[in-house]
Amino acid sequence: MDQVAGTAESARVPLDRDVFLRRMLGELAATLQDVVGIEEASGYISIVSVALGEHILADYRRALAVDQLSRQQVSDVLVDLKRRIGGDFYVIEETDDHIVLGNRACPFGEFVHGRPSLCMMTCNLFGYVAAENLGYAAVELDRTIAQGHGGCRVVIHLRPTDANVNVREYFRRDDHGA
Repeated sequence: MDQVAGTAESARVPLDRDVFLRRMLGELAATLQDVVGIEEASGYISIVSVALGEHILADYRRALAVDQLSRQQVSDVLVDLKRRIGGDFYVIEETDDHIVLGNRACPFGEFVHGRPSLCMMTCNLFGYVAAENLGYAAVELDRTIAQGHGGCRVVIHLRPTDANVNVREYFRRDDHGA
């Protein structure tokens, strides 16, 4: 006869709400990528991230008691919001033309590997927050953990540039009647 070693409740299973949600998002992204392709999956995730961006930006503006964030506050908010969800972003460089951020840890953990569509969450959150406060942003995902790099390098251009066509552009909504 087999002896019972313990109860399910006392079992050392690496599962909690955070791991469950990250794994679920990773699996959703992988399924979308497999079914509709990376570009379409990225598009679906983009829609979700803009909706999240609206809520997050409203929360930060309310907490900071401002209607618009300054460039310095935008940098601080981007780093802070990722810190709060398990990322390890930091400012590499900040000028009137761009903000360059590095990252040592993805909020999605190991579940991001091979799922670059999840990077659209970062791209759109950063682009939305920067554009809504500074008028314009073009986000370049130079390196990402999802692509197999040891860290991320994200460039947020604050003025239109022809330097790199591999960017996603964002505009303050009231500038375009949206």
